[in-house]
Order: sequence, then C-alpha cells, then structure tokens
Amino acid sequence: MRLTSFTDYSLRVLMFLAARPEHRATIAEIAGAFEISENHLMKVVHFLGREKLLTTTRGKNGGISLSRSPSTINLGRVVRLTETSTAPVECFDRKNNRCVITPVCQLKGVLMEAVKAFNATLDRYTLADVTANQQELAGLLFPKTALRAGAGAAA
Repeated sequence: MRLTSFTDYSLRVLMFLAARPEHRATIAEIAGAFEISENHLMKVVHFLGREKLLTTTRGKNGGISLSRSPSTINLGRVVRLTETSTAPVECFDRKNNRCVITPVCQLKGVLMEAVKAFNATLDRYTLADVTANQQELAGLLFPKTALRAGAGAAA
C-alpha cells in the first residue's frame, strides 16, 4: 500500500517535533530539514492542528509543537486521518468500480486481509516508538544544534 505525500509529510512533521520536544518549530525549519515545500507543509500543519495533534502559537515566540505526548499519538490513527482512501484497487470503491470480474473475484478478499494487517501493524505503534532514537534523529534533523551539544558535552 502506498501512502500519499500528505500522510508522509504528516508523519515527518510529527517525528520532527518529537525529536526536539522542548523547541517550537516553524514550517520553514521543518521544510528545510526535509527539503519539501512550505506550501504543502502549511496544509499538513493546519490539518494536524485541526485534529488536535499539534498546537500552533502565533507571534515572536510562536511556532508548532505536539499537543500531547508522543506515546499517545497512534500511527494507525494518524494514517487513517490523513489518507483519503485505503482502497488498494478500484473494486473497493463501489461507485467507481468498472471491473467486470468483481462478482466472482477472490483477489478482493486477499487484498482486504492485507489492508487489515497493514492497519493492525500501524495500530501497534505510537509516535514515541518510532522516535525512540531521538538523539540520532536530532543529529540528522538539527545538525548544527547537535554539533553544539556534542561540543559542550566533550568540554
């Protein structure tokens, strides 16, 4: 199953924020770290804020942060919120299905089982699980900060 860019970016935003929880990030920072469009990220951040996964604060000391602990943000829920359709093939969409073998097709059941397994796997994990390597993530996402922190620790 292929996830949309919207879902991919949503997961990346959440991981970025979980990697440095004490810091309010900006859309520009996140876009720069992942080399993706600020315009796309604005839509993602707006959506995640509406879904109460993010808190956005305007002003000089504003920015974006997680609205709750990463351990309470379930990956399966995030994917289901951000994906417009989890239908892997046309026959799952009754309105637009034009496949002539649908009435006798046994592939649909296999694919349904695969989608359920995919969702069940995601449901077993939280944002905390996939950001447990917080230092390594921070080293890649915030290299200048990681270098300063490392230099201070070595002194």
